[in-house]
Amino acid sequence: MKRSEINAIIRDADAFLRLSGFNLPPFAYWTPEDWQSKRAAAREIIDRRLGWDVTDFGQGDYRNVGLCIVTLRNGNPANLTTHRGKMYAEKILIVDRNQVTPLHFHRVKMEDIINRGGGNLVVQLYNSTPEEGLGFSDVIVNTDGLEHTIQAGGKVILRPGESITIPQYCYHTFWAEESRTLVGEVSLVNDDNLDNHFHEQMDRFSIVEEDELPFRLLVSDYA
Repeated sequence: MKRSEINAIIRDADAFLRLSGFNLPPFAYWTPEDWQSKRAAAREIIDRRLGWDVTDFGQGDYRNVGLCIVTLRNGNPANLTTHRGKMYAEKILIVDRNQVTPLHFHRVKMEDIINRGGGNLVVQLYNSTPEEGLGFSDVIVNTDGLEHTIQAGGKVILRPGESITIPQYCYHTFWAEESRTLVGEVSLVNDDNLDNHFHEQMDRFSIVEEDELPFRLLVSDYA
């Protein structure tokens, strides 16, 4: 992705968040110069990769296959073993109409996906097989405390305010219908380097072509 495209996406996402009445933490507004001056005090933000994350999953077609994320809080994966410290994470996602997040599952992370407003969110689900392929058995899923059984490849429609719990090893893909949708994610600790398994070959982070200076740093810029 070109940096100019990423900058435009972040500006547009920020305007949408403000219009939605969703306020981001201060670090989401830091300039690259702010990062230089605050770096020593911002170890948790850097180490836990809090902040902006714009990806086209290496497909070169952000409008149709992509996602804009802000990670708001996150713990250390080691905390899940010690049972100390933050064992949770939270993200806010901006999902455009018919913009797909590719089919994937997590081995460690269990998550709630929440429609915070806008259009409807369509979530398609499959169980995984022991070989990590697509299963064709029925999927048992929980939406806002209610258990449902759906066929493999079935879709759950989340209207504003509704949520779904995605267990480990459950393949899921999602997109918005009708209009852009603000989506929340509350989960166990998030590790985007190791804990995403895509059904088809995808790159979790995009390679950035630096055609202009960054407006905001991405989490993949922190190194």
